[in-house]
Amino acid sequence: PEDVDALLAALEGYGAHPGIVLKIETEQGFHNLVRLLLTAMRTYPVGIMIARGDLAIECGWERLAELQEEILWLSEAAQVPVVWATQVLEGKTRKGLPSRAEISDAAMSQRADCVMLNKGPHIIEAIEMLDNILRRMQAHHDKKTATLRKLSVADVSG
Repeated sequence: PEDVDALLAALEGYGAHPGIVLKIETEQGFHNLVRLLLTAMRTYPVGIMIARGDLAIECGWERLAELQEEILWLSEAAQVPVVWATQVLEGKTRKGLPSRAEISDAAMSQRADCVMLNKGPHIIEAIEMLDNILRRMQAHHDKKTATLRKLSVADVSG
């Protein structure tokens, strides 16, 4: 929270009032997320970026799913938008071919408000693929809530 206070004070000194995105990349940031949000939300629009690569290195790969889930739930409760970042469709972006795990990860990114891709020679194709995946997933989930829609696999009419 002290970092956010310092940032707010510096911005105030310039007369600037932009929105702030809190990049959660450390265990300390994760554990202080509520306090960071409350500090930033006093006067500014705020968002959260889940820096999943850094967070996984800091907290352990096996905990990443749990941590990002908690960040998503807290952010939804606080009505704060979330950026899902780090290595999304990285194989597609860099080499033109995603892994199966990257496809599933991209599908799960639908629970966030924004998805950040890294640059690469196949970025346009990666954006198109992500858009296709997210459009399909919208029919199945609204953020973290599953929607009970008619399944295409169950359509036996033809």
